[in-house]
Amino acid sequence: MNMNRLNKLRDIMLAESVDLVALGPGAHLAWLTGVRPHADERPLLFCVSNSYAGFLMPSLEAESARLQTDLPFHPWSDADGPEKAMADLVAAADAGQSQQIVLDETMRADFAALVQSALPNARCQFTASTIGALRMRKDAKEYAILKDNALTADKAMQAAWAGMRVGMSENDVAAIVRDSFASQGAEPLFHIIGTGANGAFPHHHTGTTTINSGDIVVMDLGGAMDGYSSDMTRMASMGPPSEEYRKVHQIVEAAVQAAMQAAKPGVKAHKVDDAARQVITNAGYGEFFMHRTGHGMGVEIHETPYITSSSQTVLDEGMVFSIEPGIYLPNKFGLRLEDIVILRNDGPEILSDLPRDLKQI
Repeated sequence: MNMNRLNKLRDIMLAESVDLVALGPGAHLAWLTGVRPHADERPLLFCVSNSYAGFLMPSLEAESARLQTDLPFHPWSDADGPEKAMADLVAAADAGQSQQIVLDETMRADFAALVQSALPNARCQFTASTIGALRMRKDAKEYAILKDNALTADKAMQAAWAGMRVGMSENDVAAIVRDSFASQGAEPLFHIIGTGANGAFPHHHTGTTTINSGDIVVMDLGGAMDGYSSDMTRMASMGPPSEEYRKVHQIVEAAVQAAMQAAKPGVKAHKVDDAARQVITNAGYGEFFMHRTGHGMGVEIHETPYITSSSQTVLDEGMVFSIEPGIYLPNKFGLRLEDIVILRNDGPEILSDLPRDLKQI
């Protein structure tokens, strides 16, 4: 159990007048406690009040979960059901008169209903202003892990560049990426290898398409180590690129730099999206940039803050997010440049050490 994180959660609960926080299996629970229990239909909850922290724990999971934590359990069996154990947990937490509770927005609806039934008079909200706010600000240890992940992705990208050839399939290149992550002790998480016209689909499903001479290849990849992950996108050209591609690459790179300049503590997240989008729109390609500029990253690949045109989230030091504008030209090629950054007092620090220049194979 990370007592520093628990104490910070209790501080923000006090500031927000929250009496109880209830978390289900998932990223919030893993971040706070380090516990990653088996998740199924049996209600399993971690509840925090200002004086108590304990688990509603299915008896079936108790033995294995005990290996991960020494916090109190309130076990229940299939024969008895969870209601009495939930009432015991509420009593132990001195939470029976709770006026305001926080529910994990990712938990099952029936888990949430169980909490609400035990506390029928409490107002409910989700985690944005409590554990969600804490997770957005990464500490030095988290930064070090994220940096290591980014450097692992750099090597996976370089391995793909070194091995890819005309005549290979997208799947062949993806295999190189997976092997590189695995050789570095990382779990391969995802890969988007989009050659030629496939690159114009931002979330192209890597497949059997053959890489041809003259193709532009979008390469978006990520792996995981130590509970965190990487995510980056670079471009490769199978031979000299066209003048049209060079022009578009310069525009997207300018959009990345504009977003980097806009990203400062105290700035609303939409200002970063605005900056990138304005560059692409002014160049005449606005309709071909159809997704947000970025997403937060931590124990989940996509988490807050989201860098969208409508986000009112105020950016702060320690926040980690992607900057990844793109231009996607149907039946021609797609181009996305993505870096993960951590926000410092004077602006973003890029985690990757790999330049965003086009790689010619």
